[in-house]
Amino acid sequence: ENILKECLDLAEAGFKEVTLLGQNIDAYGRDIFPRRTFADLLHYLNEGIPNGTIERIRYVTSHPRYFSDRVIDAVASLDKVCECFHMPFQSGGDEVLKGMRRGYTFDSYMRIIKKIRERSPDASICGDVIVGFPGETDAEFQRTLDLMNEVKFDNLNTFAYSPRPNTEAALWDNQVPEDVKSERLQIVQRLAATHGMERSERYLGKIVCVLVEDRNPRRSDQVMGRTRQNRQVFFHWGYSTDERQISGCEDC
Repeated sequence: ENILKECLDLAEAGFKEVTLLGQNIDAYGRDIFPRRTFADLLHYLNEGIPNGTIERIRYVTSHPRYFSDRVIDAVASLDKVCECFHMPFQSGGDEVLKGMRRGYTFDSYMRIIKKIRERSPDASICGDVIVGFPGETDAEFQRTLDLMNEVKFDNLNTFAYSPRPNTEAALWDNQVPEDVKSERLQIVQRLAATHGMERSERYLGKIVCVLVEDRNPRRSDQVMGRTRQNRQVFFHWGYSTDERQISGCEDC
């Protein structure tokens, strides 16, 4: 009820989109009696928010270990919930994932992706990856590339492992050399860019609904917005005398 009230307050203030934020969204409701799930919350908000007010509901972040099929079904069936899944995988190597204590494997992650593709085929899938975790071999790094090639992420956040104070992995004696980490990071970044372009090209020739957020800071004759799949779009739009009021769409 409190979350819905906050959404309704935002709707009254003119907001068109909300994002539900959590480190692990599937943990929602475990401390509520009677117990609720995050999918229950999505249904509750989708039904409780009046049409014509908030048009889009987003959420971050999911954890593959706890991710529920019910969330996939909710995204596929609810009109206000955007078709975008942020599913950090961190590594494709099972031994690396075990060292990270992630609680899933290459195969179990891919089963989630398969379900998303089946139930919400036009959804975007984004992720996070870390290269150079202590003990990562060439073969395990290759498994990361294999996973990327199977999924083809719409967007991928890429990082090289860096030791953090008071963490077990920082004290291990099988640290990956910095030059190897740098090389692997460049490889995944190039591959991610290729996949991102490939996924973007599926929009060629299509007309999509874009929620305008702001002006393009690099071009005063354009505005910037996002599709339901969180794809950033720039296009020409006419402004009225009051630049806060958008007068009409010229080109998408």
